[in-house]
Amino acid sequence: MDVSFLEPVFAATGPFATVCADVTHTTENADTELDLRVRAVAERLTEQGAPEVVVEAVRGRLLEGNEGGAAGTLKGRAIVVASDGSVVFDQALLDAPRQEIAEWSAHADLLPVLRQMPGRVPHIVVLVDRTGGDITYMGGPGQLDEDTEEQTVEGDTFHIRKVKVGGWAHDHWQNSAENQWEANAAQVAERIASYARRLSPRFVLIAGDVRARNILAGLASDLWKDLVVTMDEGGRAAGADREPVDRRMGALVAEHEARECAEVLEQVQAAAAHGLSVTGIGPVVEALRKSQVETLVLADEPGDDTLLVGNSPSELGVNQHDMDALGVHGQVVPADRALLAAAVASSAGVVVVPRSAMPDDVPVAAVLRYTDASTASGS
Repeated sequence: MDVSFLEPVFAATGPFATVCADVTHTTENADTELDLRVRAVAERLTEQGAPEVVVEAVRGRLLEGNEGGAAGTLKGRAIVVASDGSVVFDQALLDAPRQEIAEWSAHADLLPVLRQMPGRVPHIVVLVDRTGGDITYMGGPGQLDEDTEEQTVEGDTFHIRKVKVGGWAHDHWQNSAENQWEANAAQVAERIASYARRLSPRFVLIAGDVRARNILAGLASDLWKDLVVTMDEGGRAAGADREPVDRRMGALVAEHEARECAEVLEQVQAAAAHGLSVTGIGPVVEALRKSQVETLVLADEPGDDTLLVGNSPSELGVNQHDMDALGVHGQVVPADRALLAAAVASSAGVVVVPRSAMPDDVPVAAVLRYTDASTASGS
């Protein structure tokens, strides 16, 4: 995963408030319930010493659901606020967080946020009927709605419905309707192809009217025809239930993420034969110091390990001897936070995988861009 979207966090001045909160806003008493949940988050941050400017920034973002609009449709939200009260990260979650967080600390606690974020798999969702389609592209994660694009295609509705007219005009009306459906679907297909060409989605989920779905799938170009997944539930009509579509989309994202996790772990093992991967904290730290890391692989349960960090994210070591060699004094930082900061600073990708899937149960591994004589091999 490209984690360049985290750069504003590491460019800001800490300490930081890191929050993953349930902002579900769908019940009859939603305003009151959300207010109570946000009050609890604010109290936890205040108890940990967060200044009022930070607490107010968190409270303001989380209570946006009480003001109506798109924020009121969210189920979960992840926010990072810097010490001056600036919101440096704001991301919608697909569901209420599995692990709620309200932490005020010297370094943002981003690993549990990454574990719960959606959109790590770029994809397209299309709701179609015989008059057109609503197209949503969701890319890599970033600021709230930053990597989401939406388009609506409205075709011609003249003679859009088949009618029972009989006589010599019957075939004309029937063919006219079919032709118009196909013309409308062609416009939707053209927009999808544009997204596929620019943004390389992993799948295209199509829901809505069955005839419109079939026509659209039949018009898919080579750019995206192999990416198509169709479903019977969901539609464009006003009041149509979007929940089945979101649920299917989430399942597809999870499938692709699991596949990517398996692939990167295979890559770690295969690359080790050529000295192009390392496992374990020591070898990975050394590789990060030299900007060798192409992909950092972090276990979702990092443990209690710490590292020493100097004046920049790449000045890190496992002990003071390492820092003495760099000529700097180290500050103790939880290992996962230090490793993630170094990965962002060196433009490395990051993949979070279950701890049980890591080779030899190590907390971290890395695929390297290059190797040299000093590169450690294996763990």
